[in-house]
Amino acid sequence: MNSIARQVASLFRPSSNSLDSLCRDGHQIQQWRGIRVKVINGNLEQALRFMEGKMKSSGIERMIKRVDTRHIKDSEKRILARKNLQRRLQSQELSRKLKSILIKKVRGL
Repeated sequence: MNSIARQVASLFRPSSNSLDSLCRDGHQIQQWRGIRVKVINGNLEQALRFMEGKMKSSGIERMIKRVDTRHIKDSEKRILARKNLQRRLQSQELSRKLKSILIKKVRGL
């Protein structure tokens, strides 16, 4: 959990023009960028659970998982680039086929 919190902190640094809004229960302050959680009465576990739920609902957790911090070898980069190219070409080809089918249907051929 600590590494996730550090990654969130690095992704969402509070800016000087952030708009703070206090929630009705007083537990959470959400900024323009990022999420803040208040620890009330030293109850850290409750604050972490609350933060985890907010991260899941706002999509920050998916952003963190998507960021790949490990080093990628050049051979891996080439393989990933080739797969992405194949995927993009296949998608374009299917799009052209679908377009031609739809045109034929509209024209009644």
